[in-house]
Order: sequence, then structure tokens, then C-alpha cells
Amino acid sequence: MATSKTRAAPLKLADSVELLAGVGVRVAAQLARLSVLTIGDLLWHLPIRYENRGQIMPLGSYLLGQSVLVQVTISESKPLMRGKARQVAQGGDASGAITLWQFGRFGPTLQTGQTYLLFGEVREGAHGLEMAQPELMSSAQLEAILPVYPSTEGLSQNKLRALVAQALQVALGDLDELLPSALRQREGWPSLLVALQRIHAPTLSAGLPQRDEPAYVRLIVEELLAHMLALRLKRHEFMQTQAPRFYQQSALYQTLLTQLAFAPTGAQARVLREIQADLARGAPMLRLVQGDVGSGKTLVAAGAALSAIEHGYQVALMAPTALLAEQHQRNFTQWFAPLGVLVQLLSGQQTAAERRAGLAALADGRAQLVIGTHALFQEQVVFAKLGLVIVDEQHRFGVHQRLALSDKGASPERAMSRPHQLVMTATPIPRTLAMSAYADLDVSIIDELPPGRTPITTALVRADRREQLIERISAVCDQGRQAYWVCPLVEDSERIEAQAAQSTADYLRGSLPHLRVGLVHGRLSAAEKNAEMARFKAHEVD
Repeated sequence: MATSKTRAAPLKLADSVELLAGVGVRVAAQLARLSVLTIGDLLWHLPIRYENRGQIMPLGSYLLGQSVLVQVTISESKPLMRGKARQVAQGGDASGAITLWQFGRFGPTLQTGQTYLLFGEVREGAHGLEMAQPELMSSAQLEAILPVYPSTEGLSQNKLRALVAQALQVALGDLDELLPSALRQREGWPSLLVALQRIHAPTLSAGLPQRDEPAYVRLIVEELLAHMLALRLKRHEFMQTQAPRFYQQSALYQTLLTQLAFAPTGAQARVLREIQADLARGAPMLRLVQGDVGSGKTLVAAGAALSAIEHGYQVALMAPTALLAEQHQRNFTQWFAPLGVLVQLLSGQQTAAERRAGLAALADGRAQLVIGTHALFQEQVVFAKLGLVIVDEQHRFGVHQRLALSDKGASPERAMSRPHQLVMTATPIPRTLAMSAYADLDVSIIDELPPGRTPITTALVRADRREQLIERISAVCDQGRQAYWVCPLVEDSERIEAQAAQSTADYLRGSLPHLRVGLVHGRLSAAEKNAEMARFKAHEVD
């Protein structure tokens, strides 16, 4: 393979990182784990923090949690014969004192009365500031600000810094400026090259790069712009395909409304008209419906589903958890069974026989509405005639997951046809943010609650105010009301979900011993989950 030493042509940012000096098969594999495959990828592998090794900082509590350079005179030093520490020393400067710990056989032995330049992380100890295993520096070794990068096992920071430095050299002759100069001048942003040099190779004179300075802001804006353009391009490609036309309003939906004890709100009717206009267009609908809990998104989804079903197509509703999928299955069965519509649940907790029967009903078209979780992506899930995909809690699924499910609506005789997509969320998203995060989607907002519903108040609470939140829950439940605590699923794993929910339940039981705390998670059986939810509904759980 050619290397940077033998290659005649100049390196390009699109070239493999293996062409850089110091990159062999092992280092290339390590970089690949960081999604760094090309030389240009190194430029966008941005630092997570910086180490200022060129400026001596006076001691003080403001340094806690920072890796800094300090100049310390040792007032007391003693060796330790037991434990892991080899030596403990007390030192300080004109501004304060610090305890210094040395471990193992390596590292300096600090002498009483001597002054040292030390680099390390300042932590809070039992008697004030501490620094463990500091790095001894000489005045000749003082360096500028060093970036610290996300890394992986076996890949040192020095190696990453050397590779990024090479990438910056390549960028000098092969970096395209994509933002118009007029825009950069108006906003006071530097060129892309200057911005990347500032972030990867900051100088002492310019100080530590800050997230709100022009170099960073320009990269943030560029990343958001690239995200939006990618989604818009994906939407453009998607809109070049065809979708089934659902012209008239569903008679089944009108029948459903006569059976319900309530009428749609004006907002629900408006959003359903927007959806109906999309469904009649002949191109795939891509629409996000946002509305608070209780605003009636499910009824809107039912109206869209019945329109597709009445035209002879199937509908898939994807929920983020098995519990929510089962809840949807109960609700839709209650609404749709009197209309003669078969609702099918696909769940990982079904028996093999139940699953085979469900898959068969989907494949032959008997199941008109299927409700499930990620299981709907599986290869063995085959639809007879999928016309509409509904995704509940959009933020739990990525763009590629939505598109993967929509691919199941394609067939050889309808190769250029895709099902419509309707995605829903109760997360209160400002319209401008929704247009940025979901640039491939049109946005509808249900901004009106049904009569009698209490308005929803959404608040963001910092983790350090958890005790106040616990007190608030206690006060609410003491009034005879109820609360529920949702544990976010960090990974797509029922085991991890169960552990997180169990530990949170244990914590709440310890903090609120006078309240009855229930627990529901994905590893419970359907019967256990239903029993626990029934207890909550009957106020047997607080």
C-alpha cells in the first residue's frame, strides 16, 4: 500500500487515514471505532476539553474538576508504608494549599522546601484541594493548550494530536469553504480552515476556545445546516416515489365518532384535515403531529388509519415500548372491533404460536392494523398491502428506522410506491426546533385540549434539585393524587431497562416510605404489567 512517504500526489482529505504517517492496520482499526475513516474525518473529530499546560494557575476552589498547571512549594512530605499511596505531601502557593498523592514506583518524590511545576486534575479531598499522581514539569517543557479528544482503547492522546496535525496540513491545500463570504462577514465568523485551526491547535495568546466564540458557533451552525440539508434531500428523494391516494374522508371514522362519547376538538379536526390533504396527494405523507398528553393524538391517528383501511390498505403503528404497544392495542381494539377492523399485536412476549398466527394474518391481509415495537422491523414481518406507518414518540426512533419500516410497503408490482408516514410526539418541541430536528417532516400541532382536561405544565429540573422533586411528589400524593416516574431507556435492552426501573423504584420507596410505589418494566409478563396498571388505575398505588 502507498504511504505518505512514497506517494507522489498530494494527500486529499477524502483519502484513507492509512496514508498518514504513523497509521498502520492496528491504528486504522482503532480510528475506525471512532468513525474516523478518512483524513477529513479527523478534522471533525473535535476535542471534548482542553489542557492548559502553558499557564500557571493560582490555587483555589475554582480549579476543582480541572486539569491545570500549578507551581507548588512543598511544606511537608512523608513516605507511606501501607496502602496504595507511596507518598503524601503538603504544598501551596500564595493563594492556597494542596495535598499531593503519589502512587506506585513511578513519578517524582517531592522534597520538603522545594518548588515544583505540577500538572494534574484538582479534586476536593478531606482537607481541601488534592491532586493525585501529578505530572512533574520543567520550565523547558511548558506547552501550549492541548486538546483532549474522544478516544478508544490503545489510542493515545499524543497519537491523535499528531494525526490531527497532519490532517490540518492536508487541509491547507484541500479544504472547501462552503459558507458564502458575505454570510461569514455579516456574522463575524472565520473561514472553515481558521475555525478548525483555532479548535484543534489553540494558542496561549488566544486562550482556551469557548463554545460561544465565532469559531465554534460557525461549526455548530454548519453542522445544523448539514443536518437539515441531509434531511431535506432525503425527503426530496422520498417524495419522488408514489403513494396510494386516499381521496374521500373515511366513513368508518364518521361511524367511530358517533360511537364515542366526545367530539373532536377544533385542533384535532384541523390536523386531521391537514393529514387528509397529504393522503390524497399521491406522494408519501411525511408529517409530525405534536400535542401534549391528553390532547387527542390517538384519535387523529385513528382517523388517518381508518382512511387507509377503508381504501383496502394495512396500517402499522410502532410504539417505543411493549407496554405502550399493549395499551394502544387495547384502545384501538375497543374502537375498531365494532367497525369490523382486525387489530393485531406483535410482541416479543407472545408465544411462538401467537406470533406465527399474527404474521400470517399480516401476510394475507386479514390484519388491517398491526401494533408493535422494534419487532416490526424484523425480516419475517411481511405486509400484504401496507399503506400507512404511524410512529408514536418520534424521538425514540431515528430517520433510518422510520424509512426501514416504510420499505416494507414496497413490492415488485409497486416498486416506486411507499406508504405514508405519520409520526407523533408528546414532547413539547418549539416549532423552529421541530423544523430543524425533523426537517424531513411537515409539522402539525394540536394546540387545544378536549373540554375538562387539565392543561399540561412541562418543566425541566436539574439533577441537583432531585430532593425538591421528591418533596413535590410527596405533597401531591398526600393530596390523594398520583404520580408516575418514567425511566429513560438508554439502550435498547429490556434487561437494562428493568435494572434502571428497579433501582429507581427502590430509591423512591426509600425516600417516600409512606407512599405505595409500583413498578412496571419490559421484563414483566403482559399479565403482570396489566395487573400493576390496574392497581394504579384503582388508586391502590400512589
